[in-house]
Amino acid sequence: MQANIYNYVSRMTRNLLIALLAGSILTGCQSLTQQPADIAEIDAENEAIGAPEADANGVDFIDTVKPVRPDDAKLMAKKSADTLDANLSEEDLWERIRAGYQLNLNIDQPRLKSQLRWFSTHLSYLDRVSKRGERYLHYIVEELEKADMPLEIALLPIVESGFDPFGYSHGRASGPWQFIPSTGQMYGLEQTWWLDGRRDIKLSTQAAITYLTRLNKMFDGDWLHALAAYNSGEGTVMRAIRKNKKAGKPTDFWNLDLPAETRAYVPKLLALAKIMKDPAKYDYENYFIANQPYFEEVNTGGQIDLAQAAEMADVSIDEIYLLNPAYNQWATSPDGPHKLLVPVDSADAFRTKLATLPPKERVTWVRYTVQAGDNLGAVARDHNTTVAVLQDINKISSSFIRVGQQLMIPVAGQSAASYTLSSHQRLLKKQSRSPSSNRIKVNYTVESGDSLWSIAQKYNTNTKTLARWNSMGLGDPLHPGKKLAVWMKPESGKSSQRNARSVVKRVVYTIRSGDSLAVVANKFNVSVNEIRKWNPKVGSKKYVQPGDKVTLLVNVVGG
Repeated sequence: MQANIYNYVSRMTRNLLIALLAGSILTGCQSLTQQPADIAEIDAENEAIGAPEADANGVDFIDTVKPVRPDDAKLMAKKSADTLDANLSEEDLWERIRAGYQLNLNIDQPRLKSQLRWFSTHLSYLDRVSKRGERYLHYIVEELEKADMPLEIALLPIVESGFDPFGYSHGRASGPWQFIPSTGQMYGLEQTWWLDGRRDIKLSTQAAITYLTRLNKMFDGDWLHALAAYNSGEGTVMRAIRKNKKAGKPTDFWNLDLPAETRAYVPKLLALAKIMKDPAKYDYENYFIANQPYFEEVNTGGQIDLAQAAEMADVSIDEIYLLNPAYNQWATSPDGPHKLLVPVDSADAFRTKLATLPPKERVTWVRYTVQAGDNLGAVARDHNTTVAVLQDINKISSSFIRVGQQLMIPVAGQSAASYTLSSHQRLLKKQSRSPSSNRIKVNYTVESGDSLWSIAQKYNTNTKTLARWNSMGLGDPLHPGKKLAVWMKPESGKSSQRNARSVVKRVVYTIRSGDSLAVVANKFNVSVNEIRKWNPKVGSKKYVQPGDKVTLLVNVVGG
């Protein structure tokens, strides 16, 4: 309902202004001669925080007055209408969000005051999460409006994930809305080797809205109860309500005995909403987000290499991953969905180029001849794909392959390092990042019978920390052969190595196809920062290339 009113008012304002402007032109009235002050302020704010320039910079304004003919007036009025459309699209999305608030924010509660103090003293954090969220917020707002839901909920991904689409918690929750695997499956969010639907911006938003709507009905329209249940589960909130009823206590959110995380969760959202409602009160200038779609969905008609898609859309591969974070690998899933989100300005050109690209050229293929000792699983691992994909492509009904048999295999068109935000590259980067300057990295290979607990005990740490070092959830399965990074204190390293002496050797390594600095760091048990420090010329490059040489100072354990 609010969305319809908003659009109606915008159309009426536009039409009225067009009529007035056309009349002014015909009577020779003076036109605008400079940009409005609010646009200049927005530009200054964007420049100050390193944000992209607003599109409003390109708006044309009439800056001279001269007699015009009626035909000229029509042309100028049309041009002015386009200008007004641009101005309307450049309204701040935060104004639209504020207009859709429905929750009671005038609450005198210590927990809310505590969250307000934190956010109001960490205003740069609000800029960072707003900048991350600008790709997604317009879509989220539109979907919430369609569902007639409070627009404060558009801020929930800040509480859940800081608008990090790759956010992953120790509880195995993933994506901007932080769905755990079971709840994600319940709401149709597919999770395979190729993709994780919990990170799909459109699908996860729709799933969150469906889930929150159900919770709101379950708790008789009490949004605070529904939000608490979204965090800790409906059973937890139901039990807390029953307990208070039995004891004759109030059953509103603020009086429920809930887990500490949930007791802070709802106040965080309300505190964010209060600051965004009246940012000046908290000495904050909100990060400008244009009230217009950021992305458009394009049907790819089949699997496509993400690096090739980025080139065709004339955007960076990181932009493709950030708009399509569900894709784990170097390409979209062969089984679909066959779609990509691309920036609005790139969509038409991308569709045009896609239409001229034969389906067989949308991914790169290699012909592999089966060797003695090969099995389908090993071939799939060596080519960064799955047994199911090889079986499907090569019409193999079993896992049996024979020596000399030729297999068609889809492969990445560029080196693995080019796909910087694929799950593999993100993991390598995470595992190469030292938690502190006085830690030594140990590469551990999982053996049969291992668990996170047993490995943590072996290296004198805890399961949560070990999981965090390796971007894992506590319940994630451990398969033999999996590589884990363990960051140890120097003294514990000596103890675990049974007082073995450490010898530093200088190694010159030649970069191979598929290598990245993270891959090399993981291979030699050093950090990416150390490699950059030892190799200033290579370290200044965004990507390393096959043939580049890097010098490494490697600890070798002696007897």
